[in-house]
Amino acid sequence: MAHTRSAKKRIRQAAKRRLLNRYHISRMKTAIKRIKEALAKKDVETAEKLLPLAQKLAYRAAAKGAIHKNEAARRISRIAKKVVEAKKQLSA
Repeated sequence: MAHTRSAKKRIRQAAKRRLLNRYHISRMKTAIKRIKEALAKKDVETAEKLLPLAQKLAYRAAAKGAIHKNEAARRISRIAKKVVEAKKQLSA
């Protein structure tokens, strides 16, 4: 256990940051999961509607420092690609 005041404060700050990071990451992952579930059900319209929300949450998580900005971009790029492919298959 920490002995100095500064070390104790660091522990408290780390706990707060960990909670906030988990919150932002969890919301982002849930949004992406909902898109994947919609695509699995062949519900492209719902997936398209959910995409902007997932994008917003991913970039917010990156802005808050919970994830790296390139990770946010990569996740959104991959899910957007799946939505576009599903839309093409639906129209074809």
